Amino acid sequence: MACARIRGVSAEPALTELTVPALSLVVLIGAHGAGKSTFAARHFAPEEVFAQADYPDIPSLLAAAGERLAAGRLAVLDGLFVRPVDRVPVTALARAHDVKPVPVVLDLPRAVLEARTAAPADVVAAQVAELRRTRRGLHAEGFRNEQVLFSDEQARTLPLRRTLLRGDRRDLTGPFDVIGDVHGCLPELHDLLRDLGYDLSGGGARHPRGRTAVFVGDLVDRGPDSLGVLKLVMGMVADGAALCVPGNHDEKLCRALAGKAVKAMHGLDVTLAQLEQAGPDVQAQVRTFIDALPTQLVLDGGALIVAHAGLPAHYHGRGGGRVRSFALYGDVNGQRDELGLPIRRDWAADYHGAALVVYGHTPHAAPRWKGHTVNVDTGCAFGGHLSALRYPERTTLSVPARAVYAPPPRPLPVPEGESGS
Repeated sequence: MACARIRGVSAEPALTELTVPALSLVVLIGAHGAGKSTFAARHFAPEEVFAQADYPDIPSLLAAAGERLAAGRLAVLDGLFVRPVDRVPVTALARAHDVKPVPVVLDLPRAVLEARTAAPADVVAAQVAELRRTRRGLHAEGFRNEQVLFSDEQARTLPLRRTLLRGDRRDLTGPFDVIGDVHGCLPELHDLLRDLGYDLSGGGARHPRGRTAVFVGDLVDRGPDSLGVLKLVMGMVADGAALCVPGNHDEKLCRALAGKAVKAMHGLDVTLAQLEQAGPDVQAQVRTFIDALPTQLVLDGGALIVAHAGLPAHYHGRGGGRVRSFALYGDVNGQRDELGLPIRRDWAADYHGAALVVYGHTPHAAPRWKGHTVNVDTGCAFGGHLSALRYPERTTLSVPARAVYAPPPRPLPVPEGESGS
């Protein structure tokens, strides 16, 4: 929580600026006379602001704001919202559109409020009391990035900056080499990077013509050297030679390193053993690296989306639990097949978005093009290939696995249009 002054004996850091995600639901909270409308006019365009006073009821207000959020644009609610019961539909609206609800609380002194509002003093006093009683519960209600202003001066002088989603790199136009699920296959990763033209001298990897490697996740498990893959990819990302999103195997490893109870299956036991031998410093570095990865990358002005298990168009550039779950696990509902594996619905068959989506997660015998998507997981750890998509060329390159490191639960499916030879 970021606040602007000290209350009692607990120090709260002073704000130097206000920040809101560029696509979010900003909620201005305060009693009558707090200056919410003035603040909104100072920092937001008129079409972004939805004032409670302009609508007959809260459902109408939220419906109007919801239309803007559905179009992928920031919306600002200007209302009282001092009671938790009034804030419940606000957080529900944000969840429905997979955006963060960000409160900006104007908690001004009662004397200031009473001096400039026609509302009865007892009404203002009740609103202030309720706001201060419940403000510290905003995070538990589902709000994020709470920012509290305690004076008109702060509301007037603090700048407001709009921030991008962690994986929003529309500014990067490539060229890119999007690499499929590596699963600990370090020898094959070396082979593929060399074939793609990367210089592997000095223990790292960098393309002499400035291409950027983009990893779709599942760096670990099943293959022979998950630790080696992690070190190489972490170094490339740190050097600016690569980008990466996490896969479900990476996310599970991160939970294990955090001390969470996980089942060490599908090669995770070997990965953990390698990290145990490497020591606590390396374990901490790996955990920090995975934890900081964005679940999706938005590249080339929004023309290219990279997510481990894919991502339908209505989740592009958005955050929240549903988006993260889809990006990591795909279109699943908890059902399992006869082998005990999760049933993954073919989301790509119904994808009609403008952006090219590159993903992995579900291995095939060859890169699978489906509409405006391409799956580059070609089952290297299962004895298949390690593949990459060159972008913007939209050509693929694959190297064969050097061994079958893990038996596939079933033969790798051949994409439509492939002969399988």
